[in-house]
Amino acid sequence: MCCLLAVGSFIGPRVALILAWLFTSEVDQAYSGFWVPFVGLILLPWTTLMYALAYAPVIGVTGFWGPVLVVLGLLADLSSYGAGSRARR
Repeated sequence: MCCLLAVGSFIGPRVALILAWLFTSEVDQAYSGFWVPFVGLILLPWTTLMYALAYAPVIGVTGFWGPVLVVLGLLADLSSYGAGSRARR
């Protein structure tokens, strides 16, 4: 069960980011090129996804909830990397 949770947290945000990239314009609006979301897809998928969802055209990530979502995404990425290293020990 724990392995399924680890695999789901590893693959889940990547699938969600790919689907958002293919079927919505959120990722294209938030990032101007191809490489930043692609590298984010590989290294920090939760952060990349949350930034794309919190981004508002013209004004960027503002307000209270925008930066909070991005920080939560970063914490989710860091915790998934930390859980992987802890499981290896």
